[in-house]
Amino acid sequence: MTRRAAVAFLAFVVTACRATDSQPPPAGLITNAQRDAALASARVWHAPAIPINQANLGDNPANEGSPDTMEVSCRFSLQKVGGTTPKFYCTLDSGEIVKVKYGRWNPEPAGEVAATRLLHALGFPADRMYVTSSVRCWGCPPFPFTALECIERTGATRPCTIGASAARAVIFPGAVIERPLGGRKIEATPDQGWSWFELDRVEPARGGSSRAEIDALRLIAILLAHWDNKGPNQRLVCPGGQDRVDGSCAAALLMVQDLGATFGPLKIDLHNWRRVQMWDDGAACRVSMKALPFNGATFGTHRISEEGRQFALKLLRPLARSQLSALFTTSGVTRFDHVTGEGHDAEAWVTAFMAKIDQIALGGPCPSAAELTARGE
Repeated sequence: MTRRAAVAFLAFVVTACRATDSQPPPAGLITNAQRDAALASARVWHAPAIPINQANLGDNPANEGSPDTMEVSCRFSLQKVGGTTPKFYCTLDSGEIVKVKYGRWNPEPAGEVAATRLLHALGFPADRMYVTSSVRCWGCPPFPFTALECIERTGATRPCTIGASAARAVIFPGAVIERPLGGRKIEATPDQGWSWFELDRVEPARGGSSRAEIDALRLIAILLAHWDNKGPNQRLVCPGGQDRVDGSCAAALLMVQDLGATFGPLKIDLHNWRRVQMWDDGAACRVSMKALPFNGATFGTHRISEEGRQFALKLLRPLARSQLSALFTTSGVTRFDHVTGEGHDAEAWVTAFMAKIDQIALGGPCPSAAELTARGE
């Protein structure tokens, strides 16, 4: 290639890139710069409406008319689902479409119910999960998740849904219903979510959460052993009523949206959850998830500020054993078919939880948030 040709080629590339940058993003997506601005100003925590020591961790979310003893009736909705845990979408009589997660042998629904109830009680945004006695799905194929995977692979709806009939219902005992936290997803690419290392880009000066709140969230993620923390399992969201005229968000939220892989490396796995240490190095206030599956995924080694350690303790210490016992019992954690008998004992789970709070208390004292920020940590 001659010099003139090379210069012409580079000019073409630069022009093409500029043209691409100037083009609006696809519908439903925003530019990287817009996402960066939302991330910088996002919050991870708000003071809970109910004092933590009064939070009811044993019932479904309030004011939804969904007691955990009720059977829910719905109609199968042919919508794509992701992930590996069995699930499908279903339309309620009201017209609302909800996600149903099922399978008595599946540990994720119980773990997600427990984790989301805990986060909500502590003030961290989370989806709403509902325990049911059963879900009666009209028009469901016998194995809906398998059928949906089949459709995704082949595009052949009828062969993949053999056995489904609008006049016949399939019952899923103990299924869990998920209602997402309301609001618009903020993403520059589909299913982008956010990664834990991006929390370093939140700026309190621009309205974002403080270092104390972010470090407390990190500690609670380790307490839960939220090891499947790839980007799509978290969500950057603009709550209803917070959209500005220019398309930006007045009060963006950073939330964890998929908490099924929690409470141990094998999911609601008491024996191994108990062995997950809160600190990689307590004296240095260093945390890590590298001992968990995926080598920590997007949650790298990080140092916790003293403000963050104290804030986590301020949130966790008001929890009573009775609250936690109700949490592990009613979420289905103790009903799951555990390998060991102690997995059915709510008090064993509570004791393990309380031990993790004690580990947080025994760490440090940690460097101040200002010190760590000044050192780029």
